[in-house]
Amino acid sequence: MSSVPSGWGRCVVTIGVFDGVHRGHAEIIGHAVREAAKLGVPSVVLTFTPHPSEVVRPGSHPPVLTTMVRRAELVEQLGVDVFCALPFTLEFSKLPPAGFVHEILVADLHAASVVVGENFRFGHKASGDIGTLTELGDAFGFRAIGVSLLRGPEGPISATYVRSCVQSGDVATAKDALGRPHRLDGLVERGDERGRELGFPTANLRTDEWACVPADGVYAGRVVRLDEWGRTSDLEPFGTAAISVGTNPTFDVRQRRVEAYILDFAGDLYGDGLGVEFVHRLRGMERFDGVDALMAQMRDDVKQTRALLG
Repeated sequence: MSSVPSGWGRCVVTIGVFDGVHRGHAEIIGHAVREAAKLGVPSVVLTFTPHPSEVVRPGSHPPVLTTMVRRAELVEQLGVDVFCALPFTLEFSKLPPAGFVHEILVADLHAASVVVGENFRFGHKASGDIGTLTELGDAFGFRAIGVSLLRGPEGPISATYVRSCVQSGDVATAKDALGRPHRLDGLVERGDERGRELGFPTANLRTDEWACVPADGVYAGRVVRLDEWGRTSDLEPFGTAAISVGTNPTFDVRQRRVEAYILDFAGDLYGDGLGVEFVHRLRGMERFDGVDALMAQMRDDVKQTRALLG
């Protein structure tokens, strides 16, 4: 496939969606990086876009923990040499396991080893597993390595588990599974500027369509700058923020929003890229009996945020 780069000779490949690049993913990717170093070849992460479930079952796209740009950034931090996002089409989904291995892993990537999680499935209707991969590896001349899943208190760490934590507002548990706070990336857009009128100007974040947004409520977190490509900027981060997720029932706002009040910052951020990290959940979304009660609670939210995050 022309979309798969080559030319480096043999390599070690690890395959998966890797949404979130959580601690379990890091375990698998780290194994691939170490295997590549041992063999003296590049390490390659092979992932897919869009999410395979949306192609196979339209309308079933799960909430996304990380943008593709963020995913590539996190994978690079783990020491991977090449990040390859392969277009996932209906035609591609119909490749049998042997066809996928021959066309992608052998002909295009020249894999010396393939590292996957023990629950890895591939090929048409997910008919291939680690046993299939091992047999095909023996036939085509590469080594298949299955890595045991990393387990937490609730069982194996998975993107599905992390999504459930985020969507229930349990960002602390999500942080434990991810190894870092859950982050939403997006552009700052204009809102109704009511926060500015109240003395708490917020950055209204426009996120991707499938972004995994935490449950409605108020959170203590941090905000980082993104560059024009959506990567974490080298500029100094803004730092601490009190973050509101929801519809603002006090003012009967119907549109669900993500708004970050960046402590000790004054300036125009419209059109800028920001990453908003959720560290602690302070409270649920509430309707107040007027502006004065709301402002008193907002001051308390900011006080708690400072106490928790400095």
